[in-house]
Amino acid sequence: MKVSDMQSGDGESGKLNVKLLVIKILVIVVVVIYALHLYSMQIGNGEYWMEKAVKLTSKPTIIDAKRGEIYARDGKDPIVVNTDSFVVEMRPGEIPEGQYDTVATKLADYLGIPKNTIDKKTFGHRSEFNSIEIKINVPLEVISNIAENINDMPGVSWRNKPIRTYKDSGSISHILGYVGNISMEELKLMNNEGYSRNYVVGKSGIEKQYDKLLQGVPGSETRVRDVQGRYIDEKPTIVQPQMGKNLVLTIDTRIQKLAEKALGERVGSIVVLKPSNGEVLAMVSYPYFDSNIFSSENYAAEYNRLINSPNNPMLNRSVASVYPPASTFKTIMTTAILSEKAFPPDQLINCPGNLWTGDRYANCHKKTGHGKLNLKNALAQSCDVYYWIVGRDHLGVDIISSYAMEFGYGQSLDIDLPTQASGFVPTAQWKQKEKNVKWTDGDTINISIGQGDLLVTPLHVADMMAMVCNSGTIYKPHLLKEVRDPNTGDVIQEIEPEVLHQSTVDKSVWRTVQEYLRYMITDGSAQYPMANKKIKMAGKTGTAEAGYTDNHWHAWMVVYGPYDAPVEEQVVVVTIVEAVNTWEWWAPYATNIVMQGIFENQTYEESIRELGFAYMDKKLQGGGASQTTQATETVEVGRQE
Repeated sequence: MKVSDMQSGDGESGKLNVKLLVIKILVIVVVVIYALHLYSMQIGNGEYWMEKAVKLTSKPTIIDAKRGEIYARDGKDPIVVNTDSFVVEMRPGEIPEGQYDTVATKLADYLGIPKNTIDKKTFGHRSEFNSIEIKINVPLEVISNIAENINDMPGVSWRNKPIRTYKDSGSISHILGYVGNISMEELKLMNNEGYSRNYVVGKSGIEKQYDKLLQGVPGSETRVRDVQGRYIDEKPTIVQPQMGKNLVLTIDTRIQKLAEKALGERVGSIVVLKPSNGEVLAMVSYPYFDSNIFSSENYAAEYNRLINSPNNPMLNRSVASVYPPASTFKTIMTTAILSEKAFPPDQLINCPGNLWTGDRYANCHKKTGHGKLNLKNALAQSCDVYYWIVGRDHLGVDIISSYAMEFGYGQSLDIDLPTQASGFVPTAQWKQKEKNVKWTDGDTINISIGQGDLLVTPLHVADMMAMVCNSGTIYKPHLLKEVRDPNTGDVIQEIEPEVLHQSTVDKSVWRTVQEYLRYMITDGSAQYPMANKKIKMAGKTGTAEAGYTDNHWHAWMVVYGPYDAPVEEQVVVVTIVEAVNTWEWWAPYATNIVMQGIFENQTYEESIRELGFAYMDKKLQGGGASQTTQATETVEVGRQE
């Protein structure tokens, strides 16, 4: 063999050896990398990857948190509680392909509902593994039947779910509100706040206003499954739910029931307010509804019935319905006259029963006229002509409107309810801008007696009288008194009084207004229905035109008392009976009954007997007549002031 051939062979062999060495090195490097990676996964980060694997093979079940309970002001027995119940759910993604219709049909038979009800709830979610609520409040025997046949219904499960229960289904329902499953629209708004599908949320009233406090924190029960869906752990991992906070309201259930009975079956409202701190002791609006129906199976039908019912039972008239304040507004007019020194209070104005203004006569409520009156007697007799003349010729719309706003009219009262009306105070500028029409003297005389475009809620009128009681201060009205820990009962938060409006009117003016309002009760137009031997009161009547035929007006009465007590012991009561009721001028009678019951610790029945009103209530005499048609012959039929 030639030397050159030997050198060529050695070169090729050397190249081959180098390649083999490189391959060996690469293999060793790869093995080392994999080994290090396996060490990292199993030893260094073993817990992390194990946790991730468990998450992929576990199925958490939500444990609903109980909503906080709600108490009346005594804080003893809850008026809103939670009742244990079952909810049946479906995870469509766990149903084998092609078996959905079979499973849904069987489940519908057990639950006693149409299959298309299930189809609607799962539509668009057939491939999801998240739980979808199919039916709530399912009886235990139905759950037992499903459990016995669960192998035929993959993807179906059930869990305990507390149902909201309202112990009192009367007029307090407007205050408490109700709850329901979160809607898609609500979820979009509240998703970033921790809310998720299947949450129960407040829909109205206190339930909605304080939903975040009442919610609590859901728990969970988690178990690990193998690839065939079988459980591989003996015990589930449970995170206990946390109950929501308990709320104590300012509402006194005794006074609430008293006011409810005093109003009776009349469309209208009664509000009882503590002027010294803004606490609402009672808030009645009729007609009302039963909050428990929203936890029933036919809640949709019941809800439709309510929203289509005459006189709208869902409307809280105390805060969300507006009316002309009528002659109750003369309280504000009197304050303005005295404060502005617009007209001497002792100077007389003659009321012949009408006033020529513009191109027509405006008639006083007393068509024969009141004769000559000073300010004190004009308020007591509620003389329209007096306030027309002073309002038109000596105050003017700008001053009248500014005083109305100083009393809080035309503004939100910021009560802790999700729905409330601000009312409206008209001005000359508003009319020019919105209607392109100049303000006239006719507009001024309208607003001077609380008519025209001036609108308020019953709570506005209560706050107006609270300002008189407090000599110029209105405290923010509120329904929440305390927030308590659900486990210990300790007070977490106590609501402190908060000034809403502060008047600049001199204290001497308030003393005079208070004296005039007391005189209105003792010697004015309401002296007979407001006669009370035990409680001294001060206040004002009102009768508002409502666009109906003769003998149909909104009837107002607003009082405070006891007149001779410190303001801390006083309450304000305002009643409005709407014009849709048979006219009977019941507002002052109802107000007197409420005051009697509050301070003499009497029931409605005891109060009307003590006041001598029992003959007016046919129910107590076994007549069975609705309170909307009570003995009108006992009261002069016609507009009263």
